[in-house]
Amino acid sequence: MRTLHHAPTLLRPHCTTQLQSTQTVQKMDKMMNANMPQLRSSSSVSPPLTSLTNKVGKRWKEYQGVNNWNGLLDPLDENLRAEILRYGHFVEAAYKSFQFDPSSPNYATCKFTKTTHLERCGLHKTGYKVTKHLRATSGIKLPSWVDKAPSWVATQSSYIGYVAVCHNKEEIKRLGRRDIVVAFRGTTTCLEWLENLRATLTNVVPSTATGITAAEPCSVEENGTMVESGFLSLYTSKVSDKPSFMSLQDMVRKEIARILRTYEGENLSLTITGHSLGAALATLTAYDIRNSFLRPPHVTVISFGGPRIGNRSFRRRLEEQGTKVLRIVNSDDVITKIPGFVFEEVEEKEGDDVEVNGGEHMGSFQRWMRKRVEEVKWLLYSEIGEELRLCSRDSPYLKGINIATCHDLNIYLHLVDGFVSSTCPFRSTAKRFLRH
Repeated sequence: MRTLHHAPTLLRPHCTTQLQSTQTVQKMDKMMNANMPQLRSSSSVSPPLTSLTNKVGKRWKEYQGVNNWNGLLDPLDENLRAEILRYGHFVEAAYKSFQFDPSSPNYATCKFTKTTHLERCGLHKTGYKVTKHLRATSGIKLPSWVDKAPSWVATQSSYIGYVAVCHNKEEIKRLGRRDIVVAFRGTTTCLEWLENLRATLTNVVPSTATGITAAEPCSVEENGTMVESGFLSLYTSKVSDKPSFMSLQDMVRKEIARILRTYEGENLSLTITGHSLGAALATLTAYDIRNSFLRPPHVTVISFGGPRIGNRSFRRRLEEQGTKVLRIVNSDDVITKIPGFVFEEVEEKEGDDVEVNGGEHMGSFQRWMRKRVEEVKWLLYSEIGEELRLCSRDSPYLKGINIATCHDLNIYLHLVDGFVSSTCPFRSTAKRFLRH
């Protein structure tokens, strides 16, 4: 994990703490819902394409992480802020289109058709069209007594997100390329929650289609590429008694292959975005796409509130692929600190054994610690990609800090909109305000 810190080179907007009066803050506090605040944004309904002021154009690869967002995160570049929020809105559309009502016969499906999907979710004139709805399937084998439980308890396969392609000529010109978006929602169904609890690492091995598949948990290859068991299960599992229900992996591969054939020869990018569980699936999808295609487009992951997903070898493999990952992290969000634990190995150098505390050598301690860690490597994770670290406590509009609100996607977008830099954490001109 690398969190970038660079001296500000631009004039910084005024911090909220410098400009906001007590009366203004109190007024905003009254607009909050104490339990689960929602956010309102002037950009939650997309403006006409001609009114967009941020220009990506020739610098699009920088904003897609070709240089690991060097110099763009602290202070946060305004164009990058707009791009992060734009992809966050695509994730919101995955949530808004999900049928949450367990009493509905359409529970866990997408409520909208592909042609009306984005507009029904409040995203008008984005320049994108939805081309595929995606489903994820749990590989957990349920006991027979589950048949007596309500049907929603055992929902094995559910709508998880969608694929969309930029088709508007003005937006393609503004972006500097034709962009493909894959957006994933977070955990909603019972079996998805159970998959989240399968925190042990599983070896990832090549499949016959040159992509990835699951091996038995742990212990197959030393220094092998490993990811969280539950996330991999949701990505690769199929419904055994419904052959027409492909795995999420197969659906994504097939649709991306079709799109690449359709727009062959064009300047393309693939941006995979998600929140929570969706952030983990986004990273797995990026890894798989880079493995599955001989000439994949530029692949970028923009993740919000994602849990840990893989070990050090998985991180290294992503870096070798050239897959770019930007993790948006709230310091107060416990989900970003699980599962497992992180132990980043310190490379030993000659002369590093320095005596401390009664003659013990630091180098010897590091070797001892590394050996203990290797004994439990099935829970040894690594932080992946670049990090934009935010904090709920920096916003004067967030009155209560709890697990639910700190992990909420709307809170993440509020913090992205307000963040300026590590020395001026929140701006007074933030547009996403809290409401009931």
